[in-house]
Amino acid sequence: MSKLAIFGGQPVLAEQMAPFNLIGPDEAKLVDEVLRTGVLSGFIGADGPDFHGGTFVQQIEREWKAKFNVRHAVSMNSATSGLFAAVGAIGVSPGDEVIVPPYTMSATAIAPLIYGGIPVFVDIEPDTFCLDIAKVEAEITERTRAIIAVNLFGHPAQLQALRALADRRGIFLIEDNAQAPLATEYGKYAGTIGHIGVFSLNRHKHIQTGEGALCVTGDDDLAQRLSLIRNHGENLVEPYAIKDLVNLVGFNYRLTELSAAVGVAQLSRSDTIVDERCRIAERLTEATLDLPGFIPPKVRDGCRHTYYGWVARVDERELGVSRGLLSRALSAEGFTNATGYVQPLYLLPLFQRRIAIGRDGWPFTLTERKYTRGLCPIAECMHDDEVIAYPVCTYSPTPRQLDQLVDAIHKVFENLDALQARARADAV
Repeated sequence: MSKLAIFGGQPVLAEQMAPFNLIGPDEAKLVDEVLRTGVLSGFIGADGPDFHGGTFVQQIEREWKAKFNVRHAVSMNSATSGLFAAVGAIGVSPGDEVIVPPYTMSATAIAPLIYGGIPVFVDIEPDTFCLDIAKVEAEITERTRAIIAVNLFGHPAQLQALRALADRRGIFLIEDNAQAPLATEYGKYAGTIGHIGVFSLNRHKHIQTGEGALCVTGDDDLAQRLSLIRNHGENLVEPYAIKDLVNLVGFNYRLTELSAAVGVAQLSRSDTIVDERCRIAERLTEATLDLPGFIPPKVRDGCRHTYYGWVARVDERELGVSRGLLSRALSAEGFTNATGYVQPLYLLPLFQRRIAIGRDGWPFTLTERKYTRGLCPIAECMHDDEVIAYPVCTYSPTPRQLDQLVDAIHKVFENLDALQARARADAV
């Protein structure tokens, strides 16, 4: 066995992997088409055909509907905007509770606050990192307005069960599907099972336009409300004969023609893009199934995982070394990785200090809920002790480099006794 690079040996993978670059001639052609028109945004915030955007915005919305078999697709300038619009569209009001996972990007939990809603954090499953439905049901009260489920890292939450629960309790299910386009649960696309699903087109997502998003829904009223919130809806109340004015103070969440053109090109190749990420991740899983103290990503029966990230877990007790030492050893061999993802969101200062909008702590003044450490122990354990991830969304390894990534992992585990000796020495 060769010496580990962390102890002065030669790394398995020394050269830098190329970034995952999805931009090519198709995107350039369509962007050039937009530039030649001189119309970089087709939106006008007033009644008329331009209220719904320009040529490419309307094209990506049509093609998104066809691809994901949904009734409506409403583009936005970011998935954060899409989440804010979705929460507004379902009528969240001050004091309403919205159940959210703690282990996700902050926008998921901030979206309710924009309308005075109260985020209620519910713990996750340790194998999929998605909402634990049994714990969700236990937290539903008469104040609950919605559940926001995140299909984290590319794996679907228990979406159909969550939708059934939401329908049974008379509340809404919103899917934050930023990381899981083309993932499926029992043959249905993630992002299309909730009342509203939000897809991201952010720079390192599977389909990327720099920034952007699509909200999808099967409900005509919700689609109209999403469109109004997107584009200064207060101006359209009379022409659209809107009676329910709740949350129709509009924003500018409009997608540009340039971004939409890039999205049209990428959507046409989305199966190929996603398949490539799955191929990389599945190779890593196959190569690590039998390693001691190392648990590669699980795929729940009936699901397709589309791997925004390849996220494994470490059992430090079985491994005999800390997650941190294992991570450093892998990095030294050229296997780029990260630990922990994000800290549980309720530990952010705004939740710890209960300050969000204005000086007086609103909307936290509307609730007695506290956001103490220990609130979601599984999420805390994943962040603090267990999760280790390879960023599938970041790199495009060659076949040889993918082999080297596998070899790097195996080299570290073949030298596990050396790492354990270092761990014992460090403990003295």
